[in-house]
Amino acid sequence: MKSGAEIAGTFDLRNLQPNFFDDPFSIYRALREHAPVKRMPDGSVFLTRYEDVLSVYRDAGTFSSDKKKEFGPKYGTDSRLFRHHTTSLVFNDAPYHTRVRRSIMGALIPRALARLEPKLESLVARLLDRAEDRGDMDAIAEFAGAIPVEVVGDLLDIPDADRAPLRGWSLAILGALEPVLTDTAKQTGEQALADFHAYLSGLIEERHRSPGDPAHDVLTRLMQSDGEPLNTAELAENCVFLLNAGHETTTNLIGNAIELLARHPDQRVRLIANPDLLRTTIEEVLRYESSNQLGNRITTRPVEIGGERLDAGTFVTLCIGAANRDPAAFENAEAFDIARDPNRHLAFAAGIHQCAGMNLARMEARIALAAFLKRFPGYQLTAKPVRSQRARFRGFTEMPISLR
Repeated sequence: MKSGAEIAGTFDLRNLQPNFFDDPFSIYRALREHAPVKRMPDGSVFLTRYEDVLSVYRDAGTFSSDKKKEFGPKYGTDSRLFRHHTTSLVFNDAPYHTRVRRSIMGALIPRALARLEPKLESLVARLLDRAEDRGDMDAIAEFAGAIPVEVVGDLLDIPDADRAPLRGWSLAILGALEPVLTDTAKQTGEQALADFHAYLSGLIEERHRSPGDPAHDVLTRLMQSDGEPLNTAELAENCVFLLNAGHETTTNLIGNAIELLARHPDQRVRLIANPDLLRTTIEEVLRYESSNQLGNRITTRPVEIGGERLDAGTFVTLCIGAANRDPAAFENAEAFDIARDPNRHLAFAAGIHQCAGMNLARMEARIALAAFLKRFPGYQLTAKPVRSQRARFRGFTEMPISLR
């Protein structure tokens, strides 16, 4: 068995072993203890301590979110994947980031989201009704994965009949963000973007002819944003971003919660007996099994972090999953405690790039889990859930459960 120092010494994000995806946390622990600022063979660094990750998030001037230098060689500058990821909100700095974020945020504050709650509650009830009739379900495909697609469809006012391809498009586009890009993943991502762009071009034309209510329709908000308006390409890419940002991570949040409560029955009993703990339960799921495990930055100037000197132009990977289990930041960090409070996790990042959709994700998880546990408090896993083989996003692709 390898020692912690050996594990840290041989770690390479671009050469992960199959067992990494089931349990990356023992590797993260070794890195925190032995190489918290880990130099990768490609010259990048991998950060695992909470304090270091938080300091990067708080210094957007030194640690840029602009990914053109990384994505150019990865995708090719003439690819749809390059154009998408370098035009969307998340991989840009001010002033573009500020302008787009301001337009989006008005539709994602709690007051604006309240209008979605009745429709979301009805959707959840319908999904659970179908499952109850059978007595079993795949908690990912038939529940956790079905909810965010409908919510994002509502935000963009996409007709119900047009929503079927959205989940597949999102999974394909996000799959191309993995540290190692396979030819298949690139081709699938390119095709998904081509299909989604073709659909969005028609939707944008329709909104030009007949704008929606900007208080509810995010696409109309983006089209009518103050200051310099977004062009057609920018509109399309940020609609794709909204689907991606609101889909897989929220699917993972709901799915991870169902799996964790099955794996920790004492905590499930505790929550069912004390429903007021649902808020802290969701925050603990976000900390313990962060839906998004990795973030990225590039240094704009020489800087020191964690006692290490980084040159300008250094690629930095922020390991959110490791930071959220750092014992220096969280008491008894390896324990899943649904009453943990305070819980200053970094699942939604921090600073000016803190997740724009965090209120939406929390609302979806709250409504979905409350209804699920009320209806099926004794649910059981009937087979080992299938973990998605992704380093960046942590969740499941299949989770068979019995509801009786």
